[in-house]
Amino acid sequence: MLFYIRCVDKPGHLHVRKANRDAHLAYVKEGYADKIVAAGPTLDPDLEGMNGSVFIIDLEDMTAAETMTANDPYAKAGLFESVVIRPFKKVF
Repeated sequence: MLFYIRCVDKPGHLHVRKANRDAHLAYVKEGYADKIVAAGPTLDPDLEGMNGSVFIIDLEDMTAAETMTANDPYAKAGLFESVVIRPFKKVF
């Protein structure tokens, strides 16, 4: 089942994102690379800084999506202000 996952960073926490980026990328690559349809950071309006993350990912169920997000090094470091997980239907 596809899920849309939108994580919004806490304001002023770019340093937390940068400090945990390598661990985040390793976590995603090692555990979820074959399940990702699309993923990447969202950007500030000036395109200079990152302010969140988006995943379109194929997982078994909502519990798997919640587990994936909760165990992300970014989440464990307290980076996210909010996380939204929704079932997603690919049309195009």
